[in-house]
Amino acid sequence: MPGRTPLTEVGLDLIFRDAHTQNSWRPEAVAEELLRRVYDLAKLGPTAANCTPARFVFVVSKEAKEKLRPCLAPGNVDKTMQAPVTMLVGYDLEFYEKLPELFPRADARAWFVGKPDLIQEAAFRNSALQGAYMIIAARSLGLDCGPMSGFDAGLLSAAFWPDGKVKANFICNMGTGDDAKTFPRGPKLSFQRACQII
Repeated sequence: MPGRTPLTEVGLDLIFRDAHTQNSWRPEAVAEELLRRVYDLAKLGPTAANCTPARFVFVVSKEAKEKLRPCLAPGNVDKTMQAPVTMLVGYDLEFYEKLPELFPRADARAWFVGKPDLIQEAAFRNSALQGAYMIIAARSLGLDCGPMSGFDAGLLSAAFWPDGKVKANFICNMGTGDDAKTFPRGPKLSFQRACQII
């Protein structure tokens, strides 16, 4: 058994077993303080050399939603316009400039300077991890989530990060979902089909 006390079955249900990707939303607003709590939990998740390249935009206002609309694939428009919050997950291609602060035990900045392929790989991978931590944190605090691709990354990046330093990774609607309109959970691969112990 692990040395730490695991979550209760109720907690596991909340985050994983009872949670579903939401496609329809109830109108209840999400308080800014709750979004701050989500981030303050998620920021503690590990990234390589503590590089934390993810940058988040919480799209809440009607004006911001209209700015987002043309970036979306047609099948994602209605549910995104309906969602109380749409979280944009981006990755900062200059994340390494903050490494002297975030990873002071080594000159980690030098690992990346002048290496665009390594920068892209590290930024994309670690921002995807951070986006997943945000989903887990949001679920743990009682929010429903609907992560998706289905958008024009170039348009979205230009609209919300116009300086070109941050690129879009994925988006995720958040709020209180309408459970009556969720799809049945899709099949998942068994341990035997997806995993090895060697």
